[in-house]
Order: sequence, then structure tokens, then C-alpha cells
Amino acid sequence: MGERPNIPNHYAATLSELDMMVVRAVPPGGNWKDIPESVPSKRLEQIRESFKAGKGSRSTYYGRLLPDMPAYTINTYFSRPGNGCHMHYSQDRTLSQREAARIQSFPDGFMFLGSKGRIDTQIGNAVPPLLAYQIARALPFHGIFIDLFCGAGGLALGFVWAGWQPILANDIMKEAIETHKANIGGDAFVGDITKEDVQRRIIDAALKAKADYPDTPLFILGGPPCQGFSTANTRRGEDDERNWLFKSYVKIVKAVEPDGFVFENVRGMLNMSGGEFFEIIKEDLSSSIEKIKINQINAAEYGVPQRRERVIILGGSKELIDGFELNPITAAPKKLDFGDSPLPHVIGVEAAIGDLPALTPGQDGSDLPYSSAAQTPYQRFMRGEIGPQDYLNNL
Repeated sequence: MGERPNIPNHYAATLSELDMMVVRAVPPGGNWKDIPESVPSKRLEQIRESFKAGKGSRSTYYGRLLPDMPAYTINTYFSRPGNGCHMHYSQDRTLSQREAARIQSFPDGFMFLGSKGRIDTQIGNAVPPLLAYQIARALPFHGIFIDLFCGAGGLALGFVWAGWQPILANDIMKEAIETHKANIGGDAFVGDITKEDVQRRIIDAALKAKADYPDTPLFILGGPPCQGFSTANTRRGEDDERNWLFKSYVKIVKAVEPDGFVFENVRGMLNMSGGEFFEIIKEDLSSSIEKIKINQINAAEYGVPQRRERVIILGGSKELIDGFELNPITAAPKKLDFGDSPLPHVIGVEAAIGDLPALTPGQDGSDLPYSSAAQTPYQRFMRGEIGPQDYLNNL
């Protein structure tokens, strides 16, 4: 097998000559508006025309990060300059896979498996493990869990950090299951959750776990694919098949009758079809358990160096739900102004990734040493020198 790389997945995507012209034109905190019109790009022309027509500012397009501010949402296209604010704050390139993973709060010891494109997808689709850890810590017990739409295992890792035990995980992406198995442990398998045989395997495993651990709470975790709900999806709507995958989640919850569940998705699900679609989701989830609680959160308020707004729906007994509180621990910025807050400031990207070795586009720096000793508590956390609770205590 050989020695494990020093910093796995520290790979920066190759950029074209046009990409490099764009990247060099954008200063820290800048975006597409800083790119000269002499740069020959049809996409930039379309963005300018859309802006003139009053169809939105597209303020994160072709964006470069500010070192002392959290990143914007890490999506599955973070390796492309034009698909968000993904340019490194001081180096002329997009974020490396390891940098994006760190901004998602995956520690350096967590290795993503698969092709470069599949790794980008796993990182961009994940729930920040540090956020999942705080959800698990806010529950009054430890337990066991089933992980649906598991991806690389962001929700699962946070729950494992908090002392929970994985039973079974499922996803339709083979590479995500390989990553999940390598890093989380427990059983995991590839399968389409809309198929009856896959549902049966999940339900049987959950019921067996309940029988084997009768005094241990069982939870079902998961977030059906969110692209169909995302406001970045210009074709989103009820005819997108991905938007109905929650039905399979609800079917399994009803069959298993767990002690609770955690359902995660983008905020865009709240207002699709004027909010009517979310009412269907709430009604179905409510019918599967005694009570639900809807939490709208920004990961930047929970010690994560990223402005990632999500909806977390917790289901369980009335007593559990009434007692559940997820309180911010860092002050998320309002645009570029922290405002007045007694909470510590959010974590900026330089504090999160500044100790990683410099790269050029197309370079794989997985075998390079760190550029320095860990300079911040977050870097120490990412390097495994302290655990998640120690990091939070440092805040």
C-alpha cells in the first residue's frame, strides 16, 4: 500500500488560459465585475446582460475569497472559477479539494476516494461534520443510526465524533460508499433507495438493530439530494424527480419507527412552488413521528468557516423536540459587516487553510509537507491535534 500521503486530496484543478486571465483579474473579495470586457468570454457576456436586465447581481460568480472572512457555500463545482466564489484568496487558482474539504470541516485524515470529479461532488454535497457534531451533542443521549443519502459521510462523522454508532449507510454513488466505508466504518452499500429491495434491506437492518440494542435510541439521518430544491437551479420545480426522494425517506421512517430522525436540505426547499411543496414535506414527515422541529441555520454560526445556509428538520418525541436547542456559537457576518454580537467572530478561510502548502493549477500537493505548524485552533483541529469539542471550547 505504501505510505499514506501527508495531506490527502490536496489537488488543485487545471485551469485553461482563459480561466487564468479571469483569475488574475479578480482581487480578494472581487467578482465578475472586476474582469475587463476585453477578456473573451461568452459566459461573462451573458452574466453582464443578465445583470443589466435586472435579473440578479450574481455577486459570487467568478468570486475570490477574502482571507479573514468565511467562504461562501462550497458546491460541487468549486474547482471552476465561474461557478461561485471559489478562487483562493492569494494564489491564482481555485480551491484544492483538501481546502474545500477543510472549509466543510472534514479533517485532513479523512480521505476521499474516486475520480477527481466524483471527489468534488462528494465534498460539495456533504453536510459539514462539525455542524452534525453539534446537532448530535444537543441530543440528550448517544445512540445508533442509519445513514440515508449518506454521501461521503458528513452527518455520520459528526455523530460518530459525538459517540454514536453507525449501523448501515446507503447511497446511489459507488465512490461515496467507498469513502464512507473507509472513514466511518459500519456497513454501507450502493443502491437506489426508490427500489423496494433496497428499502427492504435498510428496514431489515434497522429493525434488527432495534432488536439487538433494545435500550439504545435509534435515529435515521439523511438529506435527499438538494440540487432540485436549490435556488441556483433555474429549472427547479415539482417535476424534478430528485425532489420526491424524500418520499422514500419517509417510507423507511414509518416502517422502522425510530426514536428520531435528522433531515437536512437547502433553504430553497422552503419557498419552492410558493411554499406549497415544503408543506407536503412537513406533512409527510409529521405523519411519520410524534413531532418535528424546523431549524434554519447558517454553518458560519457554528464554528464552520463557510456561509452555508441549510434547513435541519429534527423528528422525535414531543419531549425530545421541545427540549432540543441548537444555539449559534460564532457570529455570522451580514454581508461584510460582523455587526454587534457578543459571540466570537466567524472563522475566516486563511485561519482554516493557511497552513496548507501552496499549489499551482493542476498540481497535486498530497505528498507535500504543511507550509507551517498549525497557526490557529481550527488548523489544529483539521490536523488531528485536537478534537472537535476542544476546538469549540477554544472559541
